[in-house]
Amino acid sequence: MLPDAIDLMGGALMGFALLILGLALFLGVHVVTTRRALRASLIARLGEGGYKILYSVIALVGLALVVKGYSVYRATEWIDIWYPPKGMRHLVLALMLPAVILVVAAYIRGRIYTRLKHPMLAGVKLWAVAHLLANGDLGSIILFGSVLAWAVYDRISLKHRADAGAPPIPVGGVGNDLIAIGVGVVAYLALAFSFHPLVIGVPVVGV
Repeated sequence: MLPDAIDLMGGALMGFALLILGLALFLGVHVVTTRRALRASLIARLGEGGYKILYSVIALVGLALVVKGYSVYRATEWIDIWYPPKGMRHLVLALMLPAVILVVAAYIRGRIYTRLKHPMLAGVKLWAVAHLLANGDLGSIILFGSVLAWAVYDRISLKHRADAGAPPIPVGGVGNDLIAIGVGVVAYLALAFSFHPLVIGVPVVGV
């Protein structure tokens, strides 16, 4: 039994290490975006294309490490901090639909965008809060709490930026909102039925 326990502990520690490293890389490059002077100096050194390539590579590597680390962590052993009621899972499913739609609305801009100004950050915060309500283990608190902290920080930083902090995407009307809702529903179903059980290893429908 002792070797099995050691293997489980080793797997959990590796999951934690990959998760934390991934979060540091993924959220770290996003924090660079908020530091406009630092971002400008990097672009001056690397060029616009070089900066975007480096940014994308670091973000993708970080995201891959987060997904891998979290899946390894959940497949081995985790530390429960508190025990959410089972009904919270249904609340997460309900909250995730508007969260996904808000993220889509940041790129298919209509009335939702003009009303919220930063719907992507609103969607990310809703996603993080929903998952914090339904998951009381240490790994989940680190993952979703870190993302929530970044989204709050990023939203505050936008108030002090001279530029818009977002690509100049044309803004439409209600038609764009309907398209965003349709795309969001499709993305929500894909996340629930395919991505979550296959990539994360945690089914969210029918459990």
